[in-house]
Amino acid sequence: MVYVFLANGFEETEAIAPIDILRRSGADVKTVGVGGKAVTSSHNVTVLADLEENELTTDGLEAVILPGGMPGTLNLEASKTVQSFISYAAENGLVLGAICAAPSVLGHRGLLEGKKATCFPGFEKDLLGAKVTDLPAVTDGSIITGKGAGAAIEFGLALSAKLCGEQTADKVRKSMQCP
Repeated sequence: MVYVFLANGFEETEAIAPIDILRRSGADVKTVGVGGKAVTSSHNVTVLADLEENELTTDGLEAVILPGGMPGTLNLEASKTVQSFISYAAENGLVLGAICAAPSVLGHRGLLEGKKATCFPGFEKDLLGAKVTDLPAVTDGSIITGKGAGAAIEFGLALSAKLCGEQTADKVRKSMQCP
């Protein structure tokens, strides 16, 4: 099970592209509405999440993914539920994915210490202890970070490779006509 947390103000491309890619890859992906099932993006697109926070379980959990966007990232960071699932994932070696501003949530927790990571320009200072790169997507162990909306497909493919295997990610890449 892969949980993609959506909070009001999330960046829709950074959420939907990885969800689509992971589902094409065969992953069991559920969107989680922080504060309710109906969640409105930073560009006023309202989506209906699969689950609400009170419906979550750690049974079969493989990954926690945080899309960026503002104020979505701040709303994710303020959520006790999101924080508890980040803790669970980190403590159990599960995949943690964050893109755009959202890697700052992991950085503030010290989870990027000594790891290669990327983020939206201007958030580098929040990636405490990270070896910051300018790459579109970076995988370091169980942590995958993405730069921003334009890197959402690369981020999704990196998540696919980690969770479903390189061959699956390559098949999805080809089927989507990605270079």
